[in-house]
Amino acid sequence: MSKLFEETVINGMALSNRFIRSATYEGMATDEGAVTPELSELMVSLVEGGVGLIITGHAFVRKDGQAGPRQLGVYKDELIAGLQAMSNAVHDKGGKIVLQLAHGGIFANAELSGQIPIGPSAVEGQSDSRSREMTAQDIQEVVEDFGEAAKRAKGAGFDGVQIHCAHGYLLSEFLSPIFNQRSDEYGGTVENRARALMEALQAVRKRVGPDYPVLVKINCQDFAENGLALEDSVQIGTMLADGGIDAIELSGGLPTSRKFSPVRMGIKSEEKEAYHQNEARAFKERIKVPLILVGGVRSYHLAERLVEEGVTDYISMARPFIREPGLINRWRSGDLQKSTCISDNRCFGPAGSGEGVYCVTETKEK
Repeated sequence: MSKLFEETVINGMALSNRFIRSATYEGMATDEGAVTPELSELMVSLVEGGVGLIITGHAFVRKDGQAGPRQLGVYKDELIAGLQAMSNAVHDKGGKIVLQLAHGGIFANAELSGQIPIGPSAVEGQSDSRSREMTAQDIQEVVEDFGEAAKRAKGAGFDGVQIHCAHGYLLSEFLSPIFNQRSDEYGGTVENRARALMEALQAVRKRVGPDYPVLVKINCQDFAENGLALEDSVQIGTMLADGGIDAIELSGGLPTSRKFSPVRMGIKSEEKEAYHQNEARAFKERIKVPLILVGGVRSYHLAERLVEEGVTDYISMARPFIREPGLINRWRSGDLQKSTCISDNRCFGPAGSGEGVYCVTETKEK
């Protein structure tokens, strides 16, 4: 049997295979961020399609962290019942689901939140709206909000949580010299820039205990001038491992990174797939916690080779499951043709417009 279909365990969470649905903005929640039947049905389709672990779309931990319309939320207790219904729906089908915790930082949507976006520094020219620099008190409040959000997720029956610290979101901004120009204990050295993330991890762990899976998603690099570099990212990964993280999902890029954005276009050959695999090798050399690799994997044989060679422990995908939620079952059945996703990114248009994410290209083809 291929290693891709081995059962593995992350801090007590047993997974039936090594395929993970990476967090994807669905745009299917209510305006307040509550779970809808539509969103639960999407999660169920992923379980039925064979995905070993689902990571939800980014759920904002406080109102000023909302990044898009109909984004999932976990910022108040009133949302727990809907979140519980979604985790129950997944568990009823034998699946596993982790809630991603996020704050949009300077990329939060001021029109939706009614508040000025916040970030480590008030940088200009990076986002579409003005932002304000966070005070030390602001940072502590956000750290506690991540902790409280994790408590809600555990109470709602999720199998674990993932801290979103990639793609230019708030905690990612603290890591990046582009966004973090502070001169206090949260800026300057890599240890200082990682402080907010490490404090968020501690706040989460305090709420959920030692035996609950806590994952993180981080950039291997920002792929932008003066951005987070691989050497610093590996050092941060080491700090996370020492701090008790259970698995690291490795991504990269910023909304402003253009062709090196987190969701690169035109992946038409195997050579363009798994575009963070070299950085993954650097992580595996230094860091012993399970590694999850996301970024352009489309071919079964490449996924198998990456795991067999020890480049990564898990394969994470997002866009392929938007077009083909049954991809893993297809591969398991012996049909090993590559994913039918053509990486045109048109699927995110409906998500951002309030329609909910779907494969526009497939719909037109039909």
